[in-house]
Amino acid sequence: MPESAADLAELLAQVRRIEVRTRRMVSTLAAGAFRSAFKGTGLEFDEVREYAPGDDVRAIDWNVTARAGRPFVKVFREERELTILLLVDVSGSMRFGAIPGVSPRAKLALAAEAAAVVAITALKNRDRIGLVRFSERTDLHLPPRRGRSHALRLVREVLSAQPSLGPTGLAHVLDELTLVAKRRAVCFLVSDFLFADPAEEQRFADRLTRTSRRHDIIGLRIADPAEATLPGAGAPLALVDPETGAELTVSTGTRERAAYARAWRDARERTARRFRTAGCDLVELSTAQPAASALQRFFAQRRRSAHG
Repeated sequence: MPESAADLAELLAQVRRIEVRTRRMVSTLAAGAFRSAFKGTGLEFDEVREYAPGDDVRAIDWNVTARAGRPFVKVFREERELTILLLVDVSGSMRFGAIPGVSPRAKLALAAEAAAVVAITALKNRDRIGLVRFSERTDLHLPPRRGRSHALRLVREVLSAQPSLGPTGLAHVLDELTLVAKRRAVCFLVSDFLFADPAEEQRFADRLTRTSRRHDIIGLRIADPAEATLPGAGAPLALVDPETGAELTVSTGTRERAAYARAWRDARERTARRFRTAGCDLVELSTAQPAASALQRFFAQRRRSAHG
């Protein structure tokens, strides 16, 4: 949390700026368009009507049938209220960015903006939204609720997360999702999806496939343009892993830069393939562009797919 009154004031000012900017960005999103991009979470009771040949006998309302002296069945309709969960990675690698001339903000700031787009759109549709904030382990869980103050708190909690050492626990947070979300939910998994350990990457792929059978999981991949290439200075470059503190000096010659760029592309394609295999969507977000633009395109695409 902020260490002083000045830190708190600046944090609240950041949240307010994100809210104002996000409200303006999502103002063109038609009412209900977000919700129509996703299926409801289940069925709710609507009415009873007299039994007709072909009706499922399991739907017979025996209390009404006994009172009326003839069979009646319960009629259900799709429950349109959505339960939305933001699963936001706040690990050390998410603090990369805000590089003059390359990217205007850190990846974590873009994650907060993406969270605000989803939260404010959910607010307009009166859907409930919650937050699971994680790095190596989950450090905050806010159950789904409605309301402006709750939506803004989600954004504030993303921005105020403290740095932590340790690898990103993407497999762990999907395991925890099965515990905190008892009913089907629309889950936005916000991360850069960087894996230092191949075994952890495979664990994540396994959990994603399993968890997507119960929940609608959408990956929001946060990236910064400067991550795609090594600087071309030619001189050795000292690097520090933001999640473990490990230090490494690498060469930045033509061959090394080409190998790095190739490894970067391969890693991103592996993650995209993991999502496709699990039947999940992956939305690309860049610190050089507004989050709302990419999300609006995604909502429109999902809406078209949902309506055939």
